[in-house]
Amino acid sequence: MANSLFGPDLEATKEKPRDTRYQRLRLLITVKAAPNPSETYGETVCVAALNLDLNNPGWIRLYPINYRELDTESRFRKYDIVTLEAQPNAGDPRPESWRPRTDSFVVEKQIQGWDKRMAYIDDYVERSMCDLKQGVQGRPGARSLAAIRPKEVLGLDIEPHPGWTPEERAKIDRYVNQLQLFESGPRTALQAPRFKAWYRYRCHTDSCRTHRQGIYDWELVALQRRFHHYDDQALIQVVQEKFWDMMCAPERDPIFFVGNQQARPQGFIILGVAYPRRSRPKSRS
Repeated sequence: MANSLFGPDLEATKEKPRDTRYQRLRLLITVKAAPNPSETYGETVCVAALNLDLNNPGWIRLYPINYRELDTESRFRKYDIVTLEAQPNAGDPRPESWRPRTDSFVVEKQIQGWDKRMAYIDDYVERSMCDLKQGVQGRPGARSLAAIRPKEVLGLDIEPHPGWTPEERAKIDRYVNQLQLFESGPRTALQAPRFKAWYRYRCHTDSCRTHRQGIYDWELVALQRRFHHYDDQALIQVVQEKFWDMMCAPERDPIFFVGNQQARPQGFIILGVAYPRRSRPKSRS
């Protein structure tokens, strides 16, 4: 689908606001990434969203968030419209990065159905992962979030998760062993999922040599947690059925929400997947 006449300029370099005071934002949540160990927060979740301010549209990264410690009324889902207070993250050169006040989240409503969701997303969908990776070379402030529509999804790789590294394990242990004032019980350790997964795909760049990117979607971890009682083979089958058979079915039009890592700008990963129905089903070879 072509971008609308008044849609955002995806090629424009976005400048991070110099005013680091908290600002009120109204966002559509598109991504909740899988939690990672943190010594300070126990676990942190990276959230990506679209700014609904027509005077300043574009991608927003919210980090850090300990989702499990949010009040119940502040817990948001993907495709919720939320308001919150956040400040530009001065310690992160990526223009989309903001630090949220986690006690300021207010959930406005959930956007139900792919047709309504894609009305917000369509203007941000791009065709070249190769161009995005090329754009970050030597440019710490380059675009670091995007929605990529692949030309062809080649496969899904699923492998055992190696577990937390010694450094990650140490972070978790230090956090669990701390007890803050007003905490009534012990903290629980973040468990590593049993499996990791990657998508292999080709983007629309003519010279694309394919991409293999890790899936860091919250849904991948939540799915494994839900079926934790399954043996390994059965659990692999559950992941395959959702992330390949369903999300990448011929009648679906998968779109990958991708983001890079501050320490490795060219290390883009898949933070989430949109999978609306195609107008015409695509044959699978």
